[in-house]
Amino acid sequence: GSLEDARRMFDKMSVRDVVSWTAMVAAYAQTGRLEDARCVFDQMPQRNVVSWNAMITACSQNGHSKDALDLFRQMLLNGVEPNRITFITILDVCSSLAALAEGEKIHAIIVEKEFEADIVVGNSLVNMYGRC
Repeated sequence: GSLEDARRMFDKMSVRDVVSWTAMVAAYAQTGRLEDARCVFDQMPQRNVVSWNAMITACSQNGHSKDALDLFRQMLLNGVEPNRITFITILDVCSSLAALAEGEKIHAIIVEKEFEADIVVGNSLVNMYGRC
């Protein structure tokens, strides 16, 4: 179906959970409507790591790397635990910005959260260090 149909359905829902909110963020992001995605994200009554990842990825894939990095920082300040998808995405953001200092901070968090053994996270670290 169309994005407009999805939005109409979303607006008619009597109860919206974090999954339905995140689906709308992702739908807007996938169609390049980043401002609409951010508007929905900002209106979410509650967010989880998947919601944050959806918005961080949306920014990253639409050329808004600094916004993605700011969202990652906000996510941490809100006490949301990053997962492997978060780390893979944000390391790519650091690579695109050549943000070595930020990448090193994220590497420390990866070690602290015991994600350094994850092969894809490890590859992302190598890529980030190589590009920075």
